[in-house]
Amino acid sequence: MIRTADVVSAAFCGFAESVRAPVIMQILPALNAGGVEQGVIDLNAAIVRSGGHSIVVSSGGARVREITKAGGVHIVLPVDSKNPLVIADNIGRLRKIIRNYNVDVVHACSRAPAWSAGRAVQGTPAKYVTSIHSAHKTGGALKMLYNSSITKGERVIAVSHFLADYLEKNYQVSPEKIRVVHRGAAIEKFHPNAVTPDRLIKLAQQWRVPDGASVIMLPARLSRIKGHMFLIDAMQRLQQKDIFCLFVGSDIGNVHYRKELEAYIESSGLGGAVRIVNHCDDMPAAYMLSTVVVSPSLVPEGFGRIPIEAQAMGRPVIATDHGGTRETILRDETGWLVTPGDVQGLASALNEALSLDARQRAMLATRAMSHIGTHFTNEKMCAGTLDVYAELLESARQRALPSNDGLRAIGRNRIVG
Repeated sequence: MIRTADVVSAAFCGFAESVRAPVIMQILPALNAGGVEQGVIDLNAAIVRSGGHSIVVSSGGARVREITKAGGVHIVLPVDSKNPLVIADNIGRLRKIIRNYNVDVVHACSRAPAWSAGRAVQGTPAKYVTSIHSAHKTGGALKMLYNSSITKGERVIAVSHFLADYLEKNYQVSPEKIRVVHRGAAIEKFHPNAVTPDRLIKLAQQWRVPDGASVIMLPARLSRIKGHMFLIDAMQRLQQKDIFCLFVGSDIGNVHYRKELEAYIESSGLGGAVRIVNHCDDMPAAYMLSTVVVSPSLVPEGFGRIPIEAQAMGRPVIATDHGGTRETILRDETGWLVTPGDVQGLASALNEALSLDARQRAMLATRAMSHIGTHFTNEKMCAGTLDVYAELLESARQRALPSNDGLRAIGRNRIVG
């Protein structure tokens, strides 16, 4: 039976107060933009706030300072490499860190680091956790073998029930060791009241958003699987006038697709109504500029951060009806779910969302914000992950000590965050 983590991680706080403060080491390829990276940064801060010691190992990146600023330690290693020789060298490097820092829990957050981390913990007292964030392609024996590194943790954290089912079906992972911990949004950041008018004005001017236009926003990296052309096809069928569409996302590694997308926009007759924006440093303001947020991915998302952030901002959301997104949107209450590739279905949902009057938009916003605030917050995500760490720490301590019944009672009412 898969256990969804509770909101409060009393056990981890209890360990931090009653015994030597736990040392947690997270490992990921790099610290740049992305959902995995954001999760590691959030957990790093939560570990420190909860009384533990946090170590993050990566190849570096633009967001390393966020680790150290929150009180964590960052160590640079080439854990992003898929080279077998580098992976082999990383085993010894990671084992040395585990022993030098007395690491209690090692958490591998991606496949490449997991190949080194899983072997590095062998022969040490450290417990081992892995996490899965997307449904990797399963074609071919070599691909399956490479993916399997993420299934070797004593506990495997899945960010959605969709991914938990994926692990059971494709890799025969026992449901007894899977823990579902949904990702969360930073409510203090993604909230309408947190966005000042000057930020909205600045972004609207920067992106040259037409006055009075209804704004359709698709925030995602430029990739064919994200459904940009699917949305363009639907826009051609819209009954609404004065619409403006923003594609917000990087084209790094996909410059050829960007050129193809630009040509597709022009051939669709929407050249003046669609703009591609490479990067955004203020996503809360971007959401506030939008009339409706669309996440039309053509392949199942492991979780889907965009829908929860948009709902937290009180914006209507339309997403494709598969993957982890099904778990975050309340159908026809906080947003719409449409069949992948169903152009008319997406067009109908867009027309409905764009036709909401002020009262209907306010009611939807209230439902959406309440839904995210109850189920998908950073605090809940962090507490759930710390609870997984505490579960392994407790099992290890129970083997070392004859009686340890009181550990989970300590800090019962402490809330992480």
